[in-house]
Amino acid sequence: MTDRLGEAGMLALAALIAVPALRSLWLVIVAALLTAAYVALLVPRFIPHHQQHIPAQAPELRVASLNAHVGRADARALVQLVKSERIDVLAVQELPSAGIDALAEAGLDNVLPYQELHPENDSSLYSRIPLTHGGPLNADTAWPQTTAQVTVGGRAVQVVAVHTYYPLGDAKRWTRDMTALTSDAHDSGPDTVFLGDFNASLDHAPMRELLTSGGLADTHAELGNGWARTWPANKSRCHPWYSSTTCCTAPV
Repeated sequence: MTDRLGEAGMLALAALIAVPALRSLWLVIVAALLTAAYVALLVPRFIPHHQQHIPAQAPELRVASLNAHVGRADARALVQLVKSERIDVLAVQELPSAGIDALAEAGLDNVLPYQELHPENDSSLYSRIPLTHGGPLNADTAWPQTTAQVTVGGRAVQVVAVHTYYPLGDAKRWTRDMTALTSDAHDSGPDTVFLGDFNASLDHAPMRELLTSGGLADTHAELGNGWARTWPANKSRCHPWYSSTTCCTAPV
């Protein structure tokens, strides 16, 4: 009787161990499948493919974007970046009048002499190429988006300096901003560049909708820079992990 009780106890103990183990195995399998699917979705973002659809001898427009953090950006470092990277058009967000003065003192006006400056509207444009049709974008966004046109290879290219509302402040307001930009991108034609601070990444559905409906390409993904860690940039104890600044373009 004692042996049988011992065997029964061992069987019971084995069952107690086997059931959680079986459950854990299924959890491991499910987790592995989800991980594989996620990796499959992410891998294309790290593979450069911007040369695949660019015609030979196509005109080139080099653009850059910077959130100046209410004018606290290093003006001299920015001017040096513009020179070294041969930037044609620069979009700057959170740029007050004092920030504009600092950039002028650092010599940016000598490098990018054509300007569409709107400190009252948050964002401004600097260009090596003459700007035309400048002003605020006609879109229902939290604050006006500055826009202008440049002529590249005989074609007019619309450039929009983007800065959407931040989703941590008001997710609905951010979504409305993204929807307004999507509508404008859809109607603006193929020669359009949206560059700036979208407060978004490709993991956000409104951002993917902007790209798809607007016929745009995400520059980070095109260059194989899948995760551009930019936010938060002003927290010393928190390493940047979230891509809040991106550039969307249509072929020129």
